Amino acid sequence: MSERADPLVLDFVEWIARAPRSHAEVVATWKTSCPRLTIWEDAAECGYVARETIAGFGLVVTVTDAGEQLLREHGRCP
Repeated sequence: MSERADPLVLDFVEWIARAPRSHAEVVATWKTSCPRLTIWEDAAECGYVARETIAGFGLVVTVTDAGEQLLREHGRCP
């Protein structure tokens, strides 16, 4: 196993891995008013999730290869 990952980042990436989520759903579900809880931003900066536009669906958030690897390394297979 690699370095220890933030458990909330793991939860977030695992949630996204279940199905691509609309950007609006991600923002609504993982919204926080605490500037110290930047789970969404942390996962994106680490390259675990990405935003992309899919025709017919709009802006979605998906797990990247790095995100899938993170989940495997921590026993949370996508």
